Amino acid sequence: MKLEGIHHITAITGDAPQNVRFYVGTLGLRLVKKSVNQDVPNIYHLFYADEEGGAGSDITFFEYPGASKGRAGAGMVHRIVWRVGSEESLDFWTTRLAEAGVATERDGGSLRFSDPEGLDLELRVVETTDEPLMAKHPEIPEAHALQGFDGAYAYTDDPAKSAPLLESTMNFERESDSSWTVRGEQRGSFFVYDEAPDAPGIEGAGTVHHIAWSSPMEDHSPWRDRVAAAGMHVTPVIDRFYFKSIYFREPSGVLFEIASMGPGFAVDEPLEHLGEKIALPPNFEHLRDQVEKELTPLPDPRAEARAT
Repeated sequence: MKLEGIHHITAITGDAPQNVRFYVGTLGLRLVKKSVNQDVPNIYHLFYADEEGGAGSDITFFEYPGASKGRAGAGMVHRIVWRVGSEESLDFWTTRLAEAGVATERDGGSLRFSDPEGLDLELRVVETTDEPLMAKHPEIPEAHALQGFDGAYAYTDDPAKSAPLLESTMNFERESDSSWTVRGEQRGSFFVYDEAPDAPGIEGAGTVHHIAWSSPMEDHSPWRDRVAAAGMHVTPVIDRFYFKSIYFREPSGVLFEIASMGPGFAVDEPLEHLGEKIALPPNFEHLRDQVEKELTPLPDPRAEARAT
């Protein structure tokens, strides 16, 4: 079995309206699902992705209103990398981010910056045969749109302790003592460990909660068996309605999820209207009146950009 690279990455925000303005308004992603945390249903779970909500493009956020800023440390993903198509795209993004008041650092085919709460992000020029996973935004030419995830960096005290799980169990391919790639029939991603800082991590706004890897639908249950056989404490298969999930902490402490590549975000609303209304899985529908009263109204930066 092979995993199809990154499925999604979930982080934490303390300010959902600001988060929407940055990831939709500035970066041009589509808000494909405006839902709730299924474990804490009175807070948002926001999903940003390409135009169709494809696995491999989806960054999601739990909102804990007013959450203090966190700090990445050992056992946490600390940088997320998206693909772009060219050096000209990096020129475009350097200008666009500067106009939005975002400081950037250019290094060859890479552009690094942080979101408003300090999450470390990178755009990287990548040549690949993988399908580009792009959203449409009235201010961003298609040639310069983000094209889906390329990989992620995490902190660890000892990358060697995670190598057996990554290689023997999850079928990652080693690139160096601290870096791996994982590739299926459709997509691939990289995963790198950096030496952890001395200060311990603090979960909070601007930090990553977990990283999810993509599994074809038919392989999802066998992946749970495989991870359990490797001695990991793995959850039962959890039906998240839009995909199925298992969770476990790999030996360096990073919270991993393996998520199925379907049924997808269009299972409960038309593709052309994704993210317009609060979407609740059927077992949460009875809470709609209560939930909608407690959630903060969100802006629609796409509509605002079209109107100008």
